[in-house]
Amino acid sequence: MTDYNLYRGSIFHCIEDGGNVEPVYFPDGLMVVSKGRIVEVGEYSELSAKFSSEKSIVHFKDSLIMPGFIDSHIHYPQYKVISSYGTSLLEWLNKYTFVEEQKFSDIDYATKVAELFLDELLINGTTTAMTFCTSHKQSVDVFYDAAEKRNLRMIAGKVMMDRNAPDELCDDIESSYADSKSLIEKWHNKGRLSYAVTPRFAPTSTEGQLIQAAKLLKEYPNTKSAKGVLLQTHLNENSDEIDWVKELYPQSKNYFDVYDNLGLSGTNSVFGHCIHNSTDEYKRMAETNSKVALCPTSNLFLGSGLFALDELEQHGINVALASDVGGGDSFSMFDVMNQAYKICRLNDYNLDPVKAFYLTTLAAAKVLNMSDCLGNFESNKEADFIVLDLNATELLAQRLKTAKNINDLLFCLMTLGDDRLVSKVYIFGQCAYQK
Repeated sequence: MTDYNLYRGSIFHCIEDGGNVEPVYFPDGLMVVSKGRIVEVGEYSELSAKFSSEKSIVHFKDSLIMPGFIDSHIHYPQYKVISSYGTSLLEWLNKYTFVEEQKFSDIDYATKVAELFLDELLINGTTTAMTFCTSHKQSVDVFYDAAEKRNLRMIAGKVMMDRNAPDELCDDIESSYADSKSLIEKWHNKGRLSYAVTPRFAPTSTEGQLIQAAKLLKEYPNTKSAKGVLLQTHLNENSDEIDWVKELYPQSKNYFDVYDNLGLSGTNSVFGHCIHNSTDEYKRMAETNSKVALCPTSNLFLGSGLFALDELEQHGINVALASDVGGGDSFSMFDVMNQAYKICRLNDYNLDPVKAFYLTTLAAAKVLNMSDCLGNFESNKEADFIVLDLNATELLAQRLKTAKNINDLLFCLMTLGDDRLVSKVYIFGQCAYQK
């Protein structure tokens, strides 16, 4: 007899049908899980007779079951500098981030922060993330150790920086390649872990280092039997940054051209921010099938600018939402969706609530090349899901009484919600957090 776990409650996820995003909502639904994977979801009235004899049902009353959030761009070493006051991007890096990241030469310090960081993700309902580590090799090892212990599906990478950063954080072309290759061999596709080649951004890498980063991508490509390594970096976040790139790479037509010419664009490449894109950059990003992680809370906090989601969509570029902690001032993807909605309104565009949740679940899984195993509740996908308490606050409970449909419900959650909503988090079918 198959060992099933049964969960009853309101259930929501997104599917794609002919390129269109469709919400799937069961006001009284049943989720069937076996050996860490989704077997089936549907109406309780239809599925209960089929499965109820297998095992007692866990009933989440006044709750919404949905896929765990996926954060496609975040920095775990910036956990302790979140909400640092009063500077733009480049000054913020020098004043806070680079100072903090030097502490990760201490393996005990790095281990403690990795544990705190992963705990905070789960508290906020984030079950998968792609994170920057530091330039210290051990910062990656301790992160993966902590993630593996929790059986989390995580992506991480050692930051590659060989210039324009403190000496204590700079590697060199040879060591950054060797360290990254060693980490890939040790961790990539081990259990639920994946690796991302991680040049911080063009200003802190020489051309030679970026060429070596591209070499790693070519050495570990996608195959029929295994997923290749990803690439994560930053692009067009800040106007001063863009001017700096022009000075450092005068031969390039634009910022994206730096990465593109050196072999760093493509379906496995995820570029954070992408606010100040030229028309040529949009076109070339689409042609190369490069991906984008949008970071609204960070863009507002650092005053970097407002992304244009509609333009990215018009060019057919795959996009997800991300927190960018610690430039972003919240781990909560509810807050990320809230701020994304406001940025879109400033650009005279309405971010539909279904699409907002899509951008933090299935779309994010697509951006990270993981939609075969994450992002919604299709059969055989991994059972990483969260249970939201719809009575978490009195204000929310009262507001939801007037919700007419799933769109109304989701909009209330993304504008009024925070970590208090997250009552339980399941990782590969096992409860990993309970409020």
